[in-house]
Amino acid sequence: MRLDSGVLALLGATALPGAAAWGSLGHITVAYIASNFVKPETTAYFQGLLRNDTEHYLAGVATWADSIRYTKWGRFSRNFHFIDAKDTPPTACGVDFARDCKEDGCVVSSLQNYTSQLLPTSVGSEGDLPAWRRAQAAKFVIHFVGDVHQPLHAENVAQGGNGIHVLWDGAELNLHHVWDSSIAEKMLGAGRRVKPYPTAFAWAANLTAQIRDGKYAGPRDSWTKGMDLDDVVATAMVWAGESNAYICSHVLPEGPEAIVSQELAGEYYEKAAPVIELQVAKAGYRLAAWLDLIVDRISGANGLSDEL
Repeated sequence: MRLDSGVLALLGATALPGAAAWGSLGHITVAYIASNFVKPETTAYFQGLLRNDTEHYLAGVATWADSIRYTKWGRFSRNFHFIDAKDTPPTACGVDFARDCKEDGCVVSSLQNYTSQLLPTSVGSEGDLPAWRRAQAAKFVIHFVGDVHQPLHAENVAQGGNGIHVLWDGAELNLHHVWDSSIAEKMLGAGRRVKPYPTAFAWAANLTAQIRDGKYAGPRDSWTKGMDLDDVVATAMVWAGESNAYICSHVLPEGPEAIVSQELAGEYYEKAAPVIELQVAKAGYRLAAWLDLIVDRISGANGLSDEL
């Protein structure tokens, strides 16, 4: 699937946030999809919390968690972006929270932690933390929902593929980068110097249409089945399990050794691209539902469900 170049050119002239680091395209797209599906009261709440009343209020913070992870202040969050499934692909794939979540945290426990920071603990309370802390928590939640849907964020082998060197159109990259960026960029007809915000905005519009009344309209209800704010770990482990299953079927179908130095921009890409598209669509739709649940809980605690 390639987006029309005219659409991208038009979006390039739109007032959008500045360029972000590599790997951001998927995260920003997930955020734009979510903003297309959240309830009006959810939009109002997070625009206020994030102090951004434009349509980019979620997308504008979607990569914040990556931007701070290697800073002195944000180093505490470096392990929060993934869960290291200690399985043996391609013979067996599977993720286990007790076994695979590091002592200082993982994407599943972090999603639980930062979701809880957004929720009130008593009637009449919007939240027990100051607004700036809740805004920070929201930025983490927006990012981590995206992370848990990337298959190599739910795998331990070679540090989630970072240590596996492959070829992409003749250039040497690591496998994680291919799944983070290269596949999506090729699918969208964009180069490595892609402008992430306009490209993501257009991709999100396409996927939103597919979710509403296209090829994803049928399965979309199953994507949010069983989501539970009171059991975030169980909810996120379902998502992590789905992502991890692709390690055996699409990421490392012949094992880690077999893929080393292989050219992936051909047949491998053709099989992987639909997975990337599906996972981004799922993440965006689920993020919208998750944020709606959070605001519903806040509204219920404040008796404001009809007033927001």
